[in-house]
Amino acid sequence: MLNREGCPENVLAIKDALDALEGRWKLLILLSLSERKKRFKELSREIYGITDKTLSKELKLLEANKLITRNVQSTFPPTVEYAITAHGKSIQIVLDALYQWGTKHRKEIIGK
Repeated sequence: MLNREGCPENVLAIKDALDALEGRWKLLILLSLSERKKRFKELSREIYGITDKTLSKELKLLEANKLITRNVQSTFPPTVEYAITAHGKSIQIVLDALYQWGTKHRKEIIGK
């Protein structure tokens, strides 16, 4: 079955998933938030190599895709916490599969 763009439905579903998770940081952010909700600086420290600007951009995109929530608490200064949504938690099976494949791939390529 083709959609209006002439793309098969199975390809369109994978394209949508890749669009929501594209880049090198989104899966790492979701993995970090799968443990517990965190503040911006906690995420920044935990995800090695990400800049604050990139983290901010990626968090906005994850929120737009309903994979995380942003909760602003009315404290002074305001406290912002990020948490994974139920929809975001549904990616865990993919993360587990990527971990298994990555472990096998690492052994295949570099023997470790």
